[in-house]
Amino acid sequence: MMNFKFFTNNSVDLIIAGFLLIFSYSCQNVDNDSIKLKDPNFSYEKYKPTGDEIIISRSEYVNKLKGFWLAQCIANWTGLVTEMDKIGNIGEIKTGEFYTRDDWGKEDQPAYWGGTKDFSRTIDFVFEGDDGNWGADDDTDIEYIYQHLLYTNKVSKLSGNQIRDGWLKHIKNEEENFLWVSNQRALDLMISGTIPPETSNPEKNPDFDMIDAQLTTEIFGFFSPARPDFAVEMAELPIQTTARFNAEWISKFYVSMYSMAANADPNLSVKDNLISFAEKSRKELPDDSYASKMYDFVKKQYYDGIPWETIRDNVYQRYQVEQKDGYDLTSRNMRCNACAAAGINFAASIVSLFAGEGDLKETIKIGSLAGWDSDKPTATWGGLIGFMIGADGVEKAFDRTFSEEYNIHRTRQNFPNGIDNFTNMANIGVFITDRVIQNELGGGVDLVKNLWYIPKSN
Repeated sequence: MMNFKFFTNNSVDLIIAGFLLIFSYSCQNVDNDSIKLKDPNFSYEKYKPTGDEIIISRSEYVNKLKGFWLAQCIANWTGLVTEMDKIGNIGEIKTGEFYTRDDWGKEDQPAYWGGTKDFSRTIDFVFEGDDGNWGADDDTDIEYIYQHLLYTNKVSKLSGNQIRDGWLKHIKNEEENFLWVSNQRALDLMISGTIPPETSNPEKNPDFDMIDAQLTTEIFGFFSPARPDFAVEMAELPIQTTARFNAEWISKFYVSMYSMAANADPNLSVKDNLISFAEKSRKELPDDSYASKMYDFVKKQYYDGIPWETIRDNVYQRYQVEQKDGYDLTSRNMRCNACAAAGINFAASIVSLFAGEGDLKETIKIGSLAGWDSDKPTATWGGLIGFMIGADGVEKAFDRTFSEEYNIHRTRQNFPNGIDNFTNMANIGVFITDRVIQNELGGGVDLVKNLWYIPKSN
């Protein structure tokens, strides 16, 4: 059992905590549509629309961000049930045949290290009840840290020192800290005085091409709605805290998709919007990279009508067995055949993106059964689809209500609210976005109409 510690000695954190508690209480007694969010720590400037901007509702954005946090938690914890159960049969580790759709609802098999999941012995959705607390995990907690750092530092782009200071304050060192591979390497380097982006320098961090940045940076896309150009710029240093080359490009792909979701075409289905975002974001993957070739490989097979299980098996054969397209990680003889690598998990993620066809539940199911680090693609696509349909849409999809309490102190430390909630978290996200739109994109915030005016990119 973890010991949760609550720290309130930071005056800035106390002020923020007090504001959020007051705001949260007032929200219980006011119709959400009438709430006009205003950041008390930001100076709003008058803005005259030109008529050529992208217009986005701030009040709807709160519901969308709540949907992101809720669905990401559902998907994260569901994916954890099967995490590393199936990683192939190369080397000393033999995990047997990959899961198929027929395994949904059946008994979970042990992960490659032999352990089973105490929170669910069955491959099924994992939920918190109306009075429960969603547990933080590495697919959500560093995104929480970055949001907190952006807001408390009153910036749109974090510096290397701000990232290092934030990691050292909020991530435990000498006890279980829920970090692995490149994230742990980066923390060790920070402790020794290294400042990002040197923490992902391949000469210092041999895990630079692992999955880690994919877990921690997608949220930056939401802070620059409909402007993936700045979203990717905003996320670059956080991504380079742990990733380089293919791992970095894959992370930028996700950030770009998240940004585009803020301006989804209302005349298209969730599926068609997602495919559109993915096709446009593919430009983040250099044509000669194995990441781009993985994307194209999966996409072609999906449109050829091949079942997702066969596509996944073909991904395993092509990239881990045959090491095609420059994906040579098997030859490196890494632990569990690099089961936490950026590449193989990206390929599995694209399988669930296409085969899930925009359906939240189906996408989470496929991501959970696809293999390798299965909580990663589930959290990514669960969070993105959850954002697109909003918190009410997530509850409708599962035909039930959920708690919105989030226990950040399960895995991290030194926050003013050890138990936070999705409404507060969404409000902070809106305030960060206010700053980006006004100060970085040259747009405007209308607090009366509760709208954003976002200039289009050149």
